[in-house]
Amino acid sequence: MIKRILGIIMMGICSMTLQGQTIEGFVTGLLQQYPEARLLDIYKSCFQDYMGAEHLVSDTATVKSYLDQELATTTADDLLPWYWEPCGIYGNYVRVSLRAVHEGLISADALLDAFIASADGANRPAVADWAAQWKIIIKVLDQMNLNLPDYGEDKRFIDSVLSQGKYAISHSSNYRDAYAPHYRIVRRDLFTREIAPFLPE
Repeated sequence: MIKRILGIIMMGICSMTLQGQTIEGFVTGLLQQYPEARLLDIYKSCFQDYMGAEHLVSDTATVKSYLDQELATTTADDLLPWYWEPCGIYGNYVRVSLRAVHEGLISADALLDAFIASADGANRPAVADWAAQWKIIIKVLDQMNLNLPDYGEDKRFIDSVLSQGKYAISHSSNYRDAYAPHYRIVRRDLFTREIAPFLPE
């Protein structure tokens, strides 16, 4: 009984933390920076912040091959001017742009190592926990009346993904076409220790 009461209290605290200006401020900032973003892109940033890298790394050779291929098919001129940006509401994880590698600030191996270390399945939250967090977030987004194109369709798609016990989705085609995202997700503490010292402030 005590555990149940504590659980209810903790859920209330979590709800208060996620609601209000925190979510609104994050979404407002994201849409100012990326006006072509859709609900899918808001969702993606939020789940990256909560869940980390989308895929666990079981085959490092394949992960390295994907990174090498992305580096070979992009240049710094193709990418947005930032080297990194925080994910989601809290910035537990960050997106490190391949620009940092293209400009020689960090090596591909350094980015790969940080990405692999960040994709830690042992500490990953349950998808059900993330789904509960998303319910809190989407409730606030609904109240914001964002008027994003395909909002209802995207919302239903996200619900269908979560109902299957999954959570990862791709950026919207609008976002990909406008911003050509090429980055790797790195846990904040690893980023601070292993990558940030080599990037401009």
